[in-house]
Amino acid sequence: MEKEKLESLIIDYIDGKLNEQDKAVIECELAANEDAYRLYKQTREVIQAIDKSAQLEPSMKLKSGFDKLLKAEMEQQKPVTAKTIFFSPMIFRAAAAIALVLSGVALGFWINKNQQRESELVKMKEQMDQMRSLMLTQLENKESASQRMIAVSQVVEMEMKKPDDEIVEALVKAMNEDSNTNVRLAAMDALSKFHQEPRVRKELIKSLGKQKDPVVQIALIQLLVKMKEKGVLHDLKKIVDDNGSMKAVKDEAYSGLMKLS
Repeated sequence: MEKEKLESLIIDYIDGKLNEQDKAVIECELAANEDAYRLYKQTREVIQAIDKSAQLEPSMKLKSGFDKLLKAEMEQQKPVTAKTIFFSPMIFRAAAAIALVLSGVALGFWINKNQQRESELVKMKEQMDQMRSLMLTQLENKESASQRMIAVSQVVEMEMKKPDDEIVEALVKAMNEDSNTNVRLAAMDALSKFHQEPRVRKELIKSLGKQKDPVVQIALIQLLVKMKEKGVLHDLKKIVDDNGSMKAVKDEAYSGLMKLS
């Protein structure tokens, strides 16, 4: 998500102006992306400072109480003049008291609302961490390829903007070493979602020289060509020149050479 769009969504989220769909998107982003969550906290603090300095509108009940105090003070002043009304110490004290009450009520409401929102974000972040931990554990399940497939699919479902090093390492290991072709393909697909990340891009390039499964080789060549990654030209040429490579893989590699050259 672009920074400007993220900032705009965060401001609307704090102001409670987002619809349910956009609210879910930004809450997921805040839970998964530490940079976004840091920006949210900074923006919230700025808005809090502005809100504290804003003029508060008194309730009808407090207005009525103030009017009574003002009327009583006016009746005690002999003679009554604009100067005696607006410069009376009693009026100042009454106005100050009402302002303090209003500030306390408004600040208390604001704090309660934001504490609730903060609690929801913390809870969502905890859920994301639990899902992440479960995913990493399932990837180590040597007995069940289906469980490993589910674990890989969870990476996509988590809608992370940027995966952490541990997740990248687990996916790379699954792509290069898993005994099941489908798991390797799923891991490669999950990594492709983050191909703009330098480390992920580097691992995808390195993987081409390690893959022996023709199905995975072909899929990886197609992905790297789609990424317009010229860093694999040498590996593609090796595949074309290798007499041990399957014809289908050689043909895909040759096609990739023509498209990237």
